Amino acid sequence: MTRLIGAGRATLTYPDRGATARQPLPAGYHHLRHRTRVGHGQAAFEAAGTAVTTFLAHRASGMSVRSEAAAARPGARVDVGIGLGPLRITAPCRVIWTAYEPTRVGFAYGTLDGHPECGEESFLVERDPGGGVWFTVTAFSRPARWYTRLAGPAIPFLQRCCARRLGRRVRELAVPA
Repeated sequence: MTRLIGAGRATLTYPDRGATARQPLPAGYHHLRHRTRVGHGQAAFEAAGTAVTTFLAHRASGMSVRSEAAAARPGARVDVGIGLGPLRITAPCRVIWTAYEPTRVGFAYGTLDGHPECGEESFLVERDPGGGVWFTVTAFSRPARWYTRLAGPAIPFLQRCCARRLGRRVRELAVPA
């Protein structure tokens, strides 16, 4: 069951709360959808789901993560850091929805004030009927700061690179121990 936070819980920087859980994505944003096969079977599904919902996949991809909760839950604040030293950018987010279901596990977070982008991003692990395990990143965003506007088309390229890197890390983390 997908759980969505209530309207008054967070000061999000966009009006389309929860849109990554449905299609089509809202107009007026750059859209991203990247899907990676990460394994096969229940053990791979559980390992990948845990890696995604505990932010381990983000950390394994080189991001720093500070969260109010050990695992994704609606309403939890998550600060994601990208970059190094003086070039580190902190991106404040709020978990918008979660899915902890027999064949789907994941979450989405939305941008808060101070985030370089405006929008939402979801991270979902799914097990198909044949036992294949897939990881999908879905996002819609647009620049929210002068430097992301200045960077122009480099930002969607970097977002796609980050989604691919996350997919590779989830694949590595989905290998049952």
